[in-house]
Amino acid sequence: MSSDTTNPSVPEEKPTETSFAETALKLGGKSEDEARRTGAIDSADDQVEKLFQPQYQTANSPAHRAVWDRGIPVELFEADPIAAPPEIRKVMDDSLEVVRGFQKSKTITDEKGKIRDEVLQGLADSGYWGLLVDKQYGGSGTPFRAFAPFLTEMAMVDPTLAGLASVHGCIGAVDPVSTFGNEEQKQRYLPKLASGEKLSAFALTEPCAGSDLTALRTSAKLDGDSYVLNGEKLFITNVVPGRTIGVVCLIDEVPAVLVVDLPGEENDNFQLRKYGIWALKHTYNQGIIFKDFRVPKENLLVPGKGNGLTIAYHGLNLGRISLCANAAGTMRLMMASMIPWVHFRETYGEPIAKRELVQRRLGKLAGMIVASDALVAWCSTLIDAGYRGEMECIIAKIFGSESQKEAAIELFMKTHGGRSFLHGHMFGDNVHEYLAPCIYEGEGEMLGMAFFKSLVKKHGTQFFEPIGKALHEAGIKKPNPFNPAHAWALKGALAPYASWMMKEYMGGKPRPKLPQMPEDLKAHAQFAADRLQDMPLQISGTMRKHQLKLADRQCRMSYLSANVQDLMTILCTALYAAKQDNETIRAAADIACRDLKRKILMTRPSDRYFRRVSEVGGMVAEGNFPGVAVPPDEIMMRYDK
Repeated sequence: MSSDTTNPSVPEEKPTETSFAETALKLGGKSEDEARRTGAIDSADDQVEKLFQPQYQTANSPAHRAVWDRGIPVELFEADPIAAPPEIRKVMDDSLEVVRGFQKSKTITDEKGKIRDEVLQGLADSGYWGLLVDKQYGGSGTPFRAFAPFLTEMAMVDPTLAGLASVHGCIGAVDPVSTFGNEEQKQRYLPKLASGEKLSAFALTEPCAGSDLTALRTSAKLDGDSYVLNGEKLFITNVVPGRTIGVVCLIDEVPAVLVVDLPGEENDNFQLRKYGIWALKHTYNQGIIFKDFRVPKENLLVPGKGNGLTIAYHGLNLGRISLCANAAGTMRLMMASMIPWVHFRETYGEPIAKRELVQRRLGKLAGMIVASDALVAWCSTLIDAGYRGEMECIIAKIFGSESQKEAAIELFMKTHGGRSFLHGHMFGDNVHEYLAPCIYEGEGEMLGMAFFKSLVKKHGTQFFEPIGKALHEAGIKKPNPFNPAHAWALKGALAPYASWMMKEYMGGKPRPKLPQMPEDLKAHAQFAADRLQDMPLQISGTMRKHQLKLADRQCRMSYLSANVQDLMTILCTALYAAKQDNETIRAAADIACRDLKRKILMTRPSDRYFRRVSEVGGMVAEGNFPGVAVPPDEIMMRYDK
């Protein structure tokens, strides 16, 4: 979707309507400043919602409906992947060949360990950087259902370059200009972004502003025909002189986004803050310092509704899917490295490929990969269908990043043992790359609370906000339903909620209409559907118990959020695997669902589970997991020579 509004010289004024979050925090006794700051974030979220048709907004999303509707919309949890059209597939294949060529000659990185400019240019010549740019501006116009799984393919060759495609196309300048730019801005920027003449990034984080984006200090002041930009940005990936970046700053105290063409070299007005960082080692992650840096006023992006935070939030969903897709490819690389090792390494005269513990690791890893694939396919389907997809993309991001972390430490490292820490070993050389995605695009638990806020927002606005206002007006801080004065003060506000509660307790809910599925996967889907339909009373009960103090119950919110996310991952994974012909994929999905189910129920694994996961691990060890190419000469410090 796009906005072709005329580009004025100032961003939209601050919204005057008080948001749900700000109202709740004020009623709960929080300071005016905290309520205002949180309300600003909530208002930006509301503005993003308005960019989408009502049927595609969060309250009508599959994740929201699965909890609050009477009945699960199963069809909205089924992925609908597509094959890339031939001309797009050629761009993808050519891009993969470019990277493989540099990889074969061991020239992907330069003497500093960074991706060579020649690699970036080779990808530009292939059309790699224009995959997400519309055809009319020189790109390929790739559907996200084709782009996201391609990132998994690229990650199996080089995860850094897969990540850069996301930085450039999803959270970099491509999405903001494509979505919020006027026609002149699109004509000016998108062809260069598509061709790779200009690579991009997005500058949001500041030294004092991470998850709290209301702490932004970078500002721009209109002076004649340009904005004068001052401030510092931090942890900006893909930033070197000459790039085109989106910069979130304050204009008249309102968040705004300027598209900034960085000079070809540092000068008095533009400098890079260089620091040592363990992650992202093959690309540039640097700070930016602007001192009276001039940006033409026509470079201001103006959303039809909202402000700069609206623009910033929009592209994050695509980045979160991409992160999960990258994790699916990276975990396949781990699997490819483990397979030859488990056949080579012997203990007590037997290859460890025959050992139950090792088989369990391979089986569990296979389950994580299939579940990640399922989430990528599901979320991409929703994005292409027009959904905002905020809640679903959070699920994918958290699951993908946490799975990659667990796979690296608990499965990959422990299987390779001490060799993991040798120079040149894939684990030791990349451990920070495996862990960092838990922080990218929002730290996992913080995102989990954002998921929970989106899940309860409509319910809270409809039922709890009127109750809170009634309590506030009556001066009641600790309501007692047995106090006649309290009951009288709440009589009007409580009636709708009491009616809802009665329906939840007394009314039955329809069984989900599941498609034809293998029995084990069908049982998982049924479990997830039943549990999701039980969640309203549990969630609403938590809201009722903590009332206006719910914002301080972060651990409880995080726990409930994780349960809902895991249930949706089970449902999505079971439905995805049921459509696959490969026996190993279906078996791996069964393992992923069992692991998540056990986590939800807090039960111990059974002997039956151990037999099953070992069986799947044995299938993987024998090379039966599709798409995993085992590299030659992967074993370090061989002892058979």
